[in-house]
Order: sequence, then C-alpha cells, then structure tokens
Amino acid sequence: MAAKHILSLEVPDVANCEILRIYDTSTYADNLGIDCPELLITPPGFHQAALIKVEPNFDLNITACALTVGGTANTQTVSLQSTNCGTERVQLQDGIYIIKYSVSPNDKVYVEYNYLRTTILLSTYYKKLCELDITPCEPTSTRKQLLAEMKYIRTLIDAAKAKVEYCQSPNEGMELYNFAKKKLEKITCDVCC
Repeated sequence: MAAKHILSLEVPDVANCEILRIYDTSTYADNLGIDCPELLITPPGFHQAALIKVEPNFDLNITACALTVGGTANTQTVSLQSTNCGTERVQLQDGIYIIKYSVSPNDKVYVEYNYLRTTILLSTYYKKLCELDITPCEPTSTRKQLLAEMKYIRTLIDAAKAKVEYCQSPNEGMELYNFAKKKLEKITCDVCC
C-alpha cells in the first residue's frame, strides 16, 4: 500500500474575538516530500480566499491583518484590517469560514472545512448570563422561564455549528445562528435583573 499524507486541521473555538486559531494535526508520510503547503481561508461574505503560506505542523493565531483577499487581474485586494496592524486588532466577524489546507500537488492533496465562528455571539451570550441574578437557590417562575430561554438560545447556537460543520448544511446553520442572535438581542438587562 502506497504511503500518503493524511491532512487534517483543528479549528478550536476561542474566546478572543480578534483571533482565529488553526493548527495542523496532519500525519505526514515519511517517504514523501511536503512541498508547497498552503492555507486558504475564505472569510464570511467573500468569494475569494486569503492565501497564508505555512509550514507543516503549524499552529497559528490568525488576525484580521493576515486575511488579505483578492488581488487577481479582475479583483481588488481587500484586507480585513489594513492599518495599525502592529498596534491594534479588529474583531473577526462571526459566520462561515471556508478553510482549505493543501500540499503539492495542491489540487489533489487537500482537506477543506466549513467552520462556523460564533465567538462574538457567545461573548454576548456570556455577558447576558453575567447580567442575570443567578443565585444558588430555586429561581422564581419568571427567572426559570428566562433561564430556559437562555438554554434554548445556547442549543440554537450549538445546532447552527452542527448544521454547518457536520451536516454540510450551511444555509440552515446560518438561519439558526441568526435566529439565536435575534432571540438573544431580545433579552434585555431590565428582564435579567
């Protein structure tokens, strides 16, 4: 049986809204070269990918400055952040990131993932939980209802990720994400406290 590279990536959920973490979990065949490794990331709302040159076994914290998209004869280069890259970072938006990792021959040896970033939405969710007056005693019926609503919102977020990342249903996943976001926006501090 011929040896081959088995490419894989991990894209863990992080709490930092300014970072997209990606690391290489591939198994490389000892008797094959590893040439031209490249990481392509298509951010939400874009149709072209940002090309990031990498080395095998990489572990990256990608910021908006690293995501430069476009630059062909027919398209303009767009950077998600093009100024103050050494001194500040902007948030990376939530949504579906298409992440492709390949080695030569890049059209044959690759792995591709749809990753639903929910970092900003989860940050809002956790802030709402902080606003709730949760104590180690039985809540009132109104508070129970609110806690059930928060639990349902979290289930919607998890279901959105499952639809995008496991079920290959990106449109359904984004519908669930947007529904969860709307429901979370309706929970205000006067309801929480």
